[in-house]
Amino acid sequence: MIEQLSLNTLKYFYYVATHGSVTVAAQKLFVTQSAVSKQLKNLEQSLGIVLFDRVNKTLILTQNGEALLSCCQQVFTQLDNCLLTLKTPNVFTQQLVVSCEPTLAMKWLIPRLATFNQLQSGVDIVLLTSGGQVDFQASNVDIALRRNDFAWGGGIVHEKMADEYVVAVRSPNHQPSKRLLLSSSRPQLWQQLTHSKLLGDELLTYETVVLDHFYLCIEGALAGLGTAVVSSYMVEQELNNYLLQKVQPPIADSSSYHVLSATPFFEDDRKMIFKTWLKHEMQKSMQLFLSDNDSQNGCNDTACF
Repeated sequence: MIEQLSLNTLKYFYYVATHGSVTVAAQKLFVTQSAVSKQLKNLEQSLGIVLFDRVNKTLILTQNGEALLSCCQQVFTQLDNCLLTLKTPNVFTQQLVVSCEPTLAMKWLIPRLATFNQLQSGVDIVLLTSGGQVDFQASNVDIALRRNDFAWGGGIVHEKMADEYVVAVRSPNHQPSKRLLLSSSRPQLWQQLTHSKLLGDELLTYETVVLDHFYLCIEGALAGLGTAVVSSYMVEQELNNYLLQKVQPPIADSSSYHVLSATPFFEDDRKMIFKTWLKHEMQKSMQLFLSDNDSQNGCNDTACF
C-alpha cells in the first residue's frame, strides 16, 4: 500500500485536516486550491475510502479521516524527530517565544523550566505572560499555552496537552475562614461549581470573594483569608510542601490545556522539542491528580462539570 502513496499527498491531507480548509492549506503550502483538491481526490481514490464529508462547502473529517489524521500526526512527528537526530548539533541557542497565562506561568511552568534546560536542546525559552486570543505575528509569539475556553480563530494549529482540574485548598496553619476565594479570570467557574454539585455542601454556603487573578486567590489562601478554588496545576508545589491542604480531591472541569501555533508544529524543530516536553510534564501532573482522586475516593476523571 505504501508504494501507492506519496508523502506529499499525505502532507496535503494533513494540512487540510488540520486547518479544516482547502483554501488555508493551499496558502500554507504555496500551491493552488485545485492542486490541493486534486491530491485529496487522488488519495481517497487510492485508499478506496471517504476522508471528508462535504457539508455546505465545509469539510468534516469522517471516522476514517480522523484515523488517518492521527496516523499522520504520529508519522510526521517521528520523522521530524528522526531528522533532528541526523542533523549536526547546533552550538548556538535558538530562542522560542512562549505565551502562557500569568498564574500558570508563575506557579507551574517557570519552576519546571530548569528541567527543560537540562535537556540541552539548544532552545532558549522566552516567556511572555498573557491570556486569551494570540496575535502570533504582532506579538512575535511562536507558541502559546491556553485553555480551550474561547474561540482560537481560523488557521490556528493546536494540540491537547492535558485536562484541567480544579481544587479547593486552604492553609493548614490558620483557623478555617468561611470565605470562598474565586478568580474573576474564570467568571463561569462558580456557576459550574454550583450546578455540578461536586463541590462540598459546606463550601457552597461560604461567602464568595472574587479577586482579579488566581495568584491572589492562592496568596489569600496561604494567608488564611479563606478557601481558594483554583487550578490544581497552580498549587501543586504548595500542596507538595504542605503549605496548603486540599479540602476535597481535584475535580475535572471539562476544559483542557492546548498549545497553539500559527504554523504546523513539525515545521519547526524548536516547537516540536518544547511541545513534547510540555505534554510530558503536564500529563505527569495530571496523573498525580487522578491518583489523588482514586486514593481519596473522590471524583474520578469521568466526573466533570
